[in-house]
Amino acid sequence: MPSSPRPTQHQQQSWFKKLGPGLITGAADDDPSGIATYSQAGAQFGFNMLWTVLFTYPLMVGIQVVSARIGRVSGHGLATNIRRHYPAWLLYAVVGLLLIANTINIAADVSAMGEAMKLIAGGSAPLHAVLFGVLSLLLQVFIPYRRYVRLLKWLTLALLAYVATVFVVRIPWAQVLTRALAPHLSWQKEYMTTVVAVFGTTISPYLFFWQASQEVEDQLADPHAQPLVAAPDQASKALRRIKMDTWIGMGFSNLVAFFIILTTAVTLNLHGITDIQSSAQAATALRPIAGEFAFFLFSAGIIGTGLLAIPVLAGSSAYAMAGTFNWKNSLEDTPLNAKAFYGIITVSTLIGIALGFTAIDPIKALYWSAVINGVISVPIMVVMMLMAVRPEIMGRFTITARLRILGWLATTMMALAVLAMLATL
Repeated sequence: MPSSPRPTQHQQQSWFKKLGPGLITGAADDDPSGIATYSQAGAQFGFNMLWTVLFTYPLMVGIQVVSARIGRVSGHGLATNIRRHYPAWLLYAVVGLLLIANTINIAADVSAMGEAMKLIAGGSAPLHAVLFGVLSLLLQVFIPYRRYVRLLKWLTLALLAYVATVFVVRIPWAQVLTRALAPHLSWQKEYMTTVVAVFGTTISPYLFFWQASQEVEDQLADPHAQPLVAAPDQASKALRRIKMDTWIGMGFSNLVAFFIILTTAVTLNLHGITDIQSSAQAATALRPIAGEFAFFLFSAGIIGTGLLAIPVLAGSSAYAMAGTFNWKNSLEDTPLNAKAFYGIITVSTLIGIALGFTAIDPIKALYWSAVINGVISVPIMVVMMLMAVRPEIMGRFTITARLRILGWLATTMMALAVLAMLATL
């Protein structure tokens, strides 16, 4: 008896093929600037920072599942939903600050990739940075979404470099477990600032916009799929897939962050190196202590994660602007059919590259990017949580009580982190 080929194809898919927006979003969270933050946390405070990534994991999953569900259920990204249901001033303020923070983040990541390539192969760091930035831009513009997203998924494997480094250094696992579950906490300014930095690096606004929009992209790429408000019969499978994808993606992200903190704690901190300002500096400091192989893995990981993160940063800016002004906004469209959308990707990436040639201090720029991200994450998370319970947006698929608790806990934690951050300025 003949049967529809599409269900058979889905049934034969491996679990890896079913992963997508959640996996890429989680992996992109460990970008070069994030690596620098985690490295500093491990170098400065050793094992006493490991608890932070364990604490943020369920909260990160909760808020990212909310963003993914909004996209898949409504068929629209976050900016479009905010434009339709909230005041224009809120949308313009949030998207404007998001653009600034993302562009600064791109600049920091491109510069870090250039420095990492210089460490591995020599040459000019600024030239390497330009080449990586242009390569990332060309891949986004000229490779169709369905092929490009497969490339991004394979790039997530670059993060395994930070898992591998742990196996080339000696780890006192009993002490690690003790400090991860029962850390020595401190109320000193430096400790609290680092905690805030880790929280802000782990839960970032660009991740919300990207994952919601990628759910829309996946739905549009499948001719049989529709927004769940219009096709409730597709809900069970889609929401189950979102849950698995996000738990695994954010778990991968936090596992890598844990290993970066662990690696720098057991090498740099135990050898008295406590001041790390960049991911490339962390790799350099690691070299004489952990050896050439660990140094190479750490440096190569910076390049791989940068190639993954830049498209997410530039893409989330483009999705946000397109949703704000009701432009065509799909990576499946050609540049000629979505000129404004691809224009934002291009301009954001090129400005990020150009900032590397200015007198702007990249460390200070990265710090202020983290401040902006932290500040705008709170209103965005509040709006997301309010949208996720509105039947006019979510239909009968408003979020469960468990997701509400996780989402509001994450929002409260970020609000407290921002207050602590502002208190240290």
